[in-house]
Amino acid sequence: MRLRHIEVFHAIMQAGTISGAAQLLHISQPAVTKVLQHCELQLGMPLFDRVRGKLYPTPEAQRLFIEIDKLNRDLVAIRRLAANLRSGESESLRLMATPTLGAAVIPAAMTHWAQAFPRSHCQLSTNHTREIVSALLLGEADLALSLHDPRHPGIKAEVLATGTLMALCPLHSAEAQGTGPLPLQEIQSELIAMAEDDPIGHMLHNASEAEGRHLDSRITVQTYQLARALVEAGVGMTVVDPFTAASADRSRVKVRPLEPAMTIQLYLLTSASAPLAQAARRLVNYLRDAARSNLESLG
Repeated sequence: MRLRHIEVFHAIMQAGTISGAAQLLHISQPAVTKVLQHCELQLGMPLFDRVRGKLYPTPEAQRLFIEIDKLNRDLVAIRRLAANLRSGESESLRLMATPTLGAAVIPAAMTHWAQAFPRSHCQLSTNHTREIVSALLLGEADLALSLHDPRHPGIKAEVLATGTLMALCPLHSAEAQGTGPLPLQEIQSELIAMAEDDPIGHMLHNASEAEGRHLDSRITVQTYQLARALVEAGVGMTVVDPFTAASADRSRVKVRPLEPAMTIQLYLLTSASAPLAQAARRLVNYLRDAARSNLESLG
């Protein structure tokens, strides 16, 4: 039996008549009759006895209907799922991000996404890029945000936004008194540093070496948020990504771009073998918009 045969047979069994089945299927009565005849021809047996213009299911039809009714419920569920996937509803997403991006970019994006997809679900988590890559490869996350391109063959990296590194300076510091970009040579305050294997730490280390300068630091941190908090407390100055800089408390911190300018990019990371579904693609658009709004706030 073909799928069309099954649909017509099920409709006739439900309605009890050719005309009723035609109404259920929104097709003409001759079309229902033709499909039924073709179905019986293929099966090699009648499914209904015709008595005085009425249809009476044969015992074989009754047996078939038990299984076909189960199949019909599955078909209804498939159609409902397809409609939900088309609209992006009822999806479940798993979004990961590094801690800084989780705090700076995701909240604004989720506000719009939650309004657009009220029946969808999203599991949010933060971790470092190495763990994010592992989660994507193991199928434990659908998409992720990072400031580092892992350059892994199983990971697709897409640039969502591009900005420059920013200096966060306590208001009482010498660096906070100037205007415009802050030259590396003018950094006098103690630097709250990132590890050299961190993307920003690596960039700053290379830039300072190129200028023949060694930036002293007694404090090294693992997250940009902690570095920002320490600057806000007046412990020292630091260099962070523009998304962290955008969330700094301007009553305690002055934000200045660095000179020479150092570019950093926000990456969307996904598994190279798992294309994103409708709601996930919409979420990416909201993440991109939120990231760009962060950058514009520094203008």
